[in-house]
Amino acid sequence: MNPQDLLLGAFIYLAAAVVAAPVATRLGLGSVLGYLVAGMVIGPSLLGLVGEEGENVMHFAEFGVVVMLFLVGLELQPSRLWELRRPIIGLGGLQVVVTALALGGGALAMGFGWKAAVATGLILAMSSTAIVLQSLNERGLLKTSAGQSCFSVLLFQDIAVIPILALLPLLAAAQAHDTHDTSLIGDLPGWAQTLAVLAAVAVVVLAGRFLTRPLFRLVANTRMREVFVGLALVMVVGIALLMQLVGLSAALGTFLAGVVLAESEYRHELEMDLEPFKGLLLAVFFIAVGAGIDFSLLLGQPLLVLGLVIGFIVVKLAVLFLLARLFGMGMPDASRFSFALAQGGEFAFVLISFAAGLALLDPAQAGLLVAVVALSMAMAPLLMIFDARVLQPRFASGGETRDDDHIDETGTRVIIAGHGRYGMTVGRLLQASGIRAVVLDHDAEQIDALRKFGYKVYYGDASRADLLEAAGAAEARALVIAVDDREKALEIVETARRHFPNLRILARAFDRVHAYKLLNAGVEDVHREVFASSVDMGEQLLVRLGLHPFEARRAAQRFKAHDETLIRRAARHVDDTQRLIDLARQGSEEIERVLATDMGGAAQSPDHGWEAPDATRSES
Repeated sequence: MNPQDLLLGAFIYLAAAVVAAPVATRLGLGSVLGYLVAGMVIGPSLLGLVGEEGENVMHFAEFGVVVMLFLVGLELQPSRLWELRRPIIGLGGLQVVVTALALGGGALAMGFGWKAAVATGLILAMSSTAIVLQSLNERGLLKTSAGQSCFSVLLFQDIAVIPILALLPLLAAAQAHDTHDTSLIGDLPGWAQTLAVLAAVAVVVLAGRFLTRPLFRLVANTRMREVFVGLALVMVVGIALLMQLVGLSAALGTFLAGVVLAESEYRHELEMDLEPFKGLLLAVFFIAVGAGIDFSLLLGQPLLVLGLVIGFIVVKLAVLFLLARLFGMGMPDASRFSFALAQGGEFAFVLISFAAGLALLDPAQAGLLVAVVALSMAMAPLLMIFDARVLQPRFASGGETRDDDHIDETGTRVIIAGHGRYGMTVGRLLQASGIRAVVLDHDAEQIDALRKFGYKVYYGDASRADLLEAAGAAEARALVIAVDDREKALEIVETARRHFPNLRILARAFDRVHAYKLLNAGVEDVHREVFASSVDMGEQLLVRLGLHPFEARRAAQRFKAHDETLIRRAARHVDDTQRLIDLARQGSEEIERVLATDMGGAAQSPDHGWEAPDATRSES
């Protein structure tokens, strides 16, 4: 490829990424699906803008895998592996074994030889680390129970690639020297190749353990950031070359390099240096995957390919869901976990290429597997969207979980709707003050967990008038709305205002716009969830910067009161953006004048009662 073609290819890939991500995100589809669709459009099967020979696309894909797996390996700290040992070894191990057996059996039934069927089962047992982690992170689900279970399974899969790559040569009936002509062990028997692979892995691990810290310490002393990053890349490329010399893929080598560097105290600096490139490189990978889909195969055998894709996803969904329930996940988490992992993975392309080179798979079988994996990856974001928009609301509405609890409370003074991080704090303060509250929540798993800690929480939808009445809304003094759902909060307000007009409502607002809507719905006491804490931080910062504690407290109180007045004034103009901008500018000028006047007055007559006693004060 000449330099002009290389620049043109880079331009097309980058332009596709820049256009696809915002459009897909605006449509609510997620950036991953946008990249895959963009790759299909610019690929050789449609517009033919890139990869006309077909091989160039896989070079791009391999490059994306190489860098992505380095970053994945960088996250694999032994301490974190130990914390997640049960889900990693138990759930992850069972997932790979059971899925490989089920899909390998299906391949055997289709007429694959037993060696090809074993290889196919292992290849399809993998899920996409990049798609799942990026999609869960975009939706804020990575730290949830289901998200951590997904991470554990993906972690095991990433690690399992090492023994799988060592196992495949033992299954091979013949070696394809033409595809591995750079390997130094290509002429050795299968068992010797396996030993050579394990020895190379051991060399990488031991060398990384004893050489990484001294090298990075030496480079860090130069205080040249580019040299620091350069050393990391030298290690990546060097280990990748070593892996290729023993017949393994560069992607596996860089994954091991990341694992080695995860032990280094310089890991965080490396992550910060490489983070800006992470999203762009993942975009290149996903576009390459989309471009690599062979539409001629799909058009030539559409029923076969689509049937295999659907069957593959259904089998994987069934296995994942059964294992999730076996490991004690509730229905919502089991569904989210299953739909997140029900696709092929980026490692599959590496394994397919390796298996084809060993003659375990013939070209037709390899092409079919590439199409199935790529299409399943393209469907992965849609599966997660289906779960989020169709299944999760059903679980949240209680349609398949449980009936509302029977509430037998009397003399209720306060009702709290929502007992998450916000509502729990309010409830603890009331309990400490001797005030009893009836707490309602609509997350069955959250309630079961809270009851283990001694909290009395009832399951039910607080937007239902009959449930509020059973909770004592007719005689209660106040209703606290602390749910984690903006629209649900407005529904509860509407129900309470209609059926219990004398009930005082205090509502949690997520942001300024949500506060506008709550105020317009008739809520007088609106509390933005981060406003008070951020004002408190600002007050402490003013003191740290030398302001008198009294002046800082008065400035914070003035600012808070002024902003509360401003938000009520602006609420009626929630649909007029220009008017909101004008009011915000006017409000900023007003508060600056007020605080400037206050500071001047406080400086002339400071209140020493706000000062903590110290030696200098007592001497005066």
